Amino acid sequence: MDWSEAAEQRLNGLNELDEFRLKAYESSTLYKERMKKYHDNKIEKREWMVGDLVLLLNSMLRLFPGKLKSKWTLPYLVTQLFYHGLVELETKEGVRFKVNGQRIKFYFRHAESANEVIESCHLDEV
Repeated sequence: MDWSEAAEQRLNGLNELDEFRLKAYESSTLYKERMKKYHDNKIEKREWMVGDLVLLLNSMLRLFPGKLKSKWTLPYLVTQLFYHGLVELETKEGVRFKVNGQRIKFYFRHAESANEVIESCHLDEV
C-alpha cells in the first residue's frame, strides 16, 4: 500500500465532498428563493382607507371553544393608518386601539339589507 496514493485519494474524496456540499447549498438557496417568490405572489395585498369598516380576528378563540363560533368580531372603524401595516381602529363606544393589518378584513353590510321585506305573500293565499 502506497501512503502517498492513499493520501491523494483521501484529499480527492474531501474535495468532492466539499463540491457536493456547495452544490447542495446553492440548490437549497435557489429553492428557498423560488418558494418565497411563490408565497409572496399568493399573499393578498389589502389597501385600507380611513373610514372603512373592518372585522377583527379573535385570537383568544381557543379559550372559548365552539365549532360554529365566529373567529371575527364586530365591525370597527379604521381611523388612522401607519407604516408597515399598523392600523388604528375605533369601536362604537369611541375606544381606539392599534392592530396589525393582517388581523383584519373588510366588513360588508349585506346582512342589514337582508332585513328589508321586499314582497310578502302568505302560503294560504297561494
